Amino acid sequence: MVDSAIPPDIAAMSFEDALAELERIVRQLEEGRAKLDEAISSYERGTALKRHCEAKLREAQAKVERITVAADGALGLEPARIER
Repeated sequence: MVDSAIPPDIAAMSFEDALAELERIVRQLEEGRAKLDEAISSYERGTALKRHCEAKLREAQAKVERITVAADGALGLEPARIER
């Protein structure tokens, strides 16, 4: 699933790569050394990276199932609930 608001270069990133870049941007913004225009661009890219990471996590959550055992001993699968 590709979010049209996410730039193609970010959409092609793995979760781990996107998270690493997001962490780098956060550190850079926390240092406060960038010019205003650069800080705004970094913030916007960070927002897109965050949305991409969230989408990747939702995709992974949808794939995760847990094994259940019924009272009669029958095995089944149900979607795992991941609390936020």
